[in-house]
Amino acid sequence: MAQQKPTVVLVHGAFAESASWNGVVERLQANAVPVIAVANPLRSLPGDAAYVRDVLAGIDTPVVLVGHSYGGMVITEAAGGDKVAGLVYVCAFAPDQGESAFALSTKFPGSTLGDALTAYPVTTGGNEFAIRADAFHHQFAADVPAGRAAVMSATQRPVTEIALAAGLPTDTPAWRSIPSWFVFGDEDLNIPVALHRFMADRAGAKGIREVPGASHALSVSQPEVVTASILDAVYALEA
Repeated sequence: MAQQKPTVVLVHGAFAESASWNGVVERLQANAVPVIAVANPLRSLPGDAAYVRDVLAGIDTPVVLVGHSYGGMVITEAAGGDKVAGLVYVCAFAPDQGESAFALSTKFPGSTLGDALTAYPVTTGGNEFAIRADAFHHQFAADVPAGRAAVMSATQRPVTEIALAAGLPTDTPAWRSIPSWFVFGDEDLNIPVALHRFMADRAGAKGIREVPGASHALSVSQPEVVTASILDAVYALEA
């Protein structure tokens, strides 16, 4: 019996939204790869991971789970069981037990995100963060045309402080047992390139693409490179 083609599930991170995957979705569909872009709640790491697991429960094929930025935290927590057969980290955190996005981002020098954020309280408790409009283009998407970056800034999804500060709950990070692929830019101002290299090496990545001059918004600025890494995972699972 022929092996089922995996479904690709895309999980955006903080300060982005599902449409940030549009270029990747178009290219995957052109290659006849089933794909879903999930709306990540960005409320809490356990809750966000539970929501992604709910989405995965409705898929009847193997899954390649893809995360961008904080979405890497979510997929690492969500990818339990046998359904997820591959992980792709796109400018994303790949945490170990107890590591948070905040803590990882300061493990190596280079992130300037803190100075670009605005914070405000929310009635559900704690603070919510967004990137200031005047800082968004340079901080998040420097290699994206200014007009498009302005739209991305206006449609960004804020994230709670509790989500970014929470350590990974599971004692078995998914990348320890599931094959992983990493793709990231060397001009990422949110997550330092030294951290990307460290996490990819620690995970024993099957494939690593480091993109010269690319920003944190890699799925928008260079969707063809991101798609190539995802297809590497898809084809490896089909082999």
